[in-house]
Amino acid sequence: MGSSVAVWRRDLRIHILNPLLTRIRFPMMKNSLLTQRRVAARLLLAGLLAAGLHAPSSAAATTPAQQLQRFSAEAGRPGDARAGQAFFTTTHGARWSCVSCHRNPPTQPGRHASTGKAIDALAPAANPAAFTDAARVDKWFRRNCRDVLARECSAAEKADVLAYLMSLKP
Repeated sequence: MGSSVAVWRRDLRIHILNPLLTRIRFPMMKNSLLTQRRVAARLLLAGLLAAGLHAPSSAAATTPAQQLQRFSAEAGRPGDARAGQAFFTTTHGARWSCVSCHRNPPTQPGRHASTGKAIDALAPAANPAAFTDAARVDKWFRRNCRDVLARECSAAEKADVLAYLMSLKP
C-alpha cells in the first residue's frame, strides 16, 4: 500500500469515522460497543466507496507521457533519451542488462533471460498498453531494477529509460 493511501486512511479514520462512530449505536445488537463501531465503520466505508469518494489510486489509467512527466518531476530534470539508451543497453554488474530480456531495440516481444517467459514489446509505440497503469509501471521498475542493478532505479534513471523508450518507433 502506498504511503499516500495509508495517510489518507489514517486521516479518514481520525477526522471522519471516529467522530461519527462515537454517535452510532445499534441497540438491536447485543455485541460490545467495539463490535458495533466496527460494523458502523464498514457500513460507512461501503457507502463512501459506493459514492465514489474513495482514496486516490496510483493504479489510475495514465499515459507514457504522464509517467515521464512524473519521473522527471521527481528527478528534478527532464528524461534524457540518450542516457536512457545507454542505461538500457549497458550490462550492470556481471549478469544482465535491460536488453537481456527486452531486446535491442525493445520494439519487438522479448523473452525473460532465465525463465524463457514471453515478454511484450516495451516501447509504447509498439505496445500501446505499455506504461498506461501507474501501479504496474512502479512495480515493473522496482522488480526489473532489482534484477538488473540489485537496487531500485532512481527517478532520473526511470525518466531516462522512459524517454528512450518513447523515442522509439515501431
